[in-house]
Amino acid sequence: MTTVAVNTYTHSVTYVADNILKSLKDIIRLSGLDPSDLVGSWESKMRALKAWLGTQDLEKVVLEVFNKKTDALIVRWDIDIVYSWNGGGGFWTDTDQLKYHIRKAGVAPSDASYRIMMQAKPGHPEVDGWSNGYYRSTAGFVRHNVGSTIDHNGLGGSAAYWRKN
Repeated sequence: MTTVAVNTYTHSVTYVADNILKSLKDIIRLSGLDPSDLVGSWESKMRALKAWLGTQDLEKVVLEVFNKKTDALIVRWDIDIVYSWNGGGGFWTDTDQLKYHIRKAGVAPSDASYRIMMQAKPGHPEVDGWSNGYYRSTAGFVRHNVGSTIDHNGLGGSAAYWRKN
């Protein structure tokens, strides 16, 4: 029985990691930005997601869209990780809900840039190509909760975005 649970959790990790990256690609593309930077680093991001979801150390994935000239935040997307393992067999990704909120957040300026960061618990295992970083300030921004957008047997992601007040 333990082997089945481990294999099921591994499948959940793969499903959730893949759909986090697909969701980020949708956000980037539908915000008017070029997703080629994400696509070019897909393997590195997938490796980190799988490692930290697998050890339950991943807390959130953050997409920052910012002004290249001033380095100021334009909009930020958070995917907060939820660990409520239930083994119930359900899985889904709510792309319609995400697309609705992408439209509400608005299109980014054409000269904007983006980066993707992951927040893991202290003591998390190291992953090649990943190191400590910092978030741009959200002062003057308001967080808008989208809700649960990805789930596989209770492992999932709940999305939110930050935009200027």
